Amino acid sequence: MAGRAAEPEVIWARPERAGRGPKPAFSRQDVVDAAVRIADADGIDAVSMRRIAADLGCGTMSLYNYVPRKEDLYELMVDAASAEYVFPKRPSGDWRADMTELARQTRAIMYRHPWLTRVMTTAYGFSPNALRYLEWCLGCLAPLDVPAGLKMQLIAMVNGTVMATVRNEQAIAERARGLPWSEEEEQAVRGAYLMGQVATGRYPHLAALLAESAAPVDADEIFAMTIARLLDSFATAGPADGTVTPA
Repeated sequence: MAGRAAEPEVIWARPERAGRGPKPAFSRQDVVDAAVRIADADGIDAVSMRRIAADLGCGTMSLYNYVPRKEDLYELMVDAASAEYVFPKRPSGDWRADMTELARQTRAIMYRHPWLTRVMTTAYGFSPNALRYLEWCLGCLAPLDVPAGLKMQLIAMVNGTVMATVRNEQAIAERARGLPWSEEEEQAVRGAYLMGQVATGRYPHLAALLAESAAPVDADEIFAMTIARLLDSFATAGPADGTVTPA
């Protein structure tokens, strides 16, 4: 990528082309779309200006006129993925249901674009589609009687929880792909080992927990439970100072 600018700049404030000269052969969106295609197919490490140029059929150096830095390219790619959110005409009035649906969509988008968890950062929170997402979230949270700062915390915590969940799921899947046996076979062996350890009597609290109820193993069920418990904590927040009180 090109050298760093002398001063910080926001890619969204940078014109796509100068006012004079011939019309460029491509648009910034063409570059971003190619980068996303490459990342979806081969991972974020495969994304380079040389690879994008080959995809578009143009010279590598010409692309720096559209995107000067790799950090800018990543921000553009994240924003492109964020365009995939589908919002109804207006919030439902049930902030828990609306935030749960947004969390579900975020998880699905991250699965469609596995590289997202590698490059997403809060520094990208002011791109056009990120602002669209934030505005929608705040609209959904209008019925929640807590300070605005606490609503921002809720949004950040939901996003962080989804990202952490997907990263863990991706790591588990990546490990499973490298094993010479099936995931079911490994889980059976690990489960048998765990029960053998519990049977020694050295872990009475764990034994009591397992005897009472088995932990959910379905990833979708675990995800839904995690988001629900997170939202529960904000449902008990006080309107005056944003403190959270027991339900």
